[in-house]
Amino acid sequence: MNRISRATGALLGAAALAVSLAACGGDSLEQGKEKTSGGSGGKGALVVGAAAFTESKVLAELYAQLLRDEGYTVSVTTVKNRELYEPALEKGEIDVVPEYAATLAEFLNAKVNGPKAPEEKPVASGDVKATVDALRKLAEPRGLKVLEAGGAVDQNAFAVSKEFAEKNKLKTLSDLGAAKLKVKIAAGDECAVRPFCAPGLKKTYGIDVAGVDPKGVGTPQAKQAVKDGVDQLVLTTTTDATVDSFGLVFLEDDKQLQNADNVLPVVNAKEAGTPEVAAALGKITEVLTTADLAELNRKVDAERAKPEDVAAAYLKEKGLVGK
Repeated sequence: MNRISRATGALLGAAALAVSLAACGGDSLEQGKEKTSGGSGGKGALVVGAAAFTESKVLAELYAQLLRDEGYTVSVTTVKNRELYEPALEKGEIDVVPEYAATLAEFLNAKVNGPKAPEEKPVASGDVKATVDALRKLAEPRGLKVLEAGGAVDQNAFAVSKEFAEKNKLKTLSDLGAAKLKVKIAAGDECAVRPFCAPGLKKTYGIDVAGVDPKGVGTPQAKQAVKDGVDQLVLTTTTDATVDSFGLVFLEDDKQLQNADNVLPVVNAKEAGTPEVAAALGKITEVLTTADLAELNRKVDAERAKPEDVAAAYLKEKGLVGK
């Protein structure tokens, strides 16, 4: 499934995280350890897994190319869904995957504590450190090593038109709540009942939600409706690279209504849990920003560039390979 659909799944709430976010479409798991490409192989062979949406493929290529530059022989394999690639990661059939802290934490929460656990006893929150700590407690007994989270985050986000923001002096969702303005949200129809959308905006920020215009999450139609003033707020994602082209700006989620879906590498501790692997992957974690990720997505989705080419150019631009 695509990047927007993954974020839509996150919107469905903690219970849905255990199920719907486990399903990102793609090809079936290959016997990746038998496939190798690039690298000298002097440090051994590694398999990087990718889910079948643009952002995951780009991140997988960034990881793979960094590891090749460090002397590993690396293949990238696309996996049908999290229900397949997470067990494969535990077994060492896949060695490394790009993941999202809150989403994986609740996925493992459901797996370990039952399908109702994400709803009844969620472990993820808007606090990235607390979320990663909770993720590690669930992941480590399963033979997984969770590396450091970076600043890049793909989570639900709300945007308004630049004109609306300037007129009402809005920079944050708190500003919107304090302005006491009635707003209609362009989003999926489930926004009316989901805790990370209309109910959460009302409860956390005091925003006066007049209704939901069911134009979808981050769709061109939803953003156009806000641009035209038909709606005032659109639900999209933080790595949506087309917000500016519609004359929109994000409002900061300053009270952390959304869970911390920061990007981080997760590895099989036995096969890829070495300091060398962590150091190689840490190079991209340290520099990659949400804006960078949005631009990389845009190049693939809008310009039809290949994920491997986009990743290579970014790594070269940042001076992270070829030293």
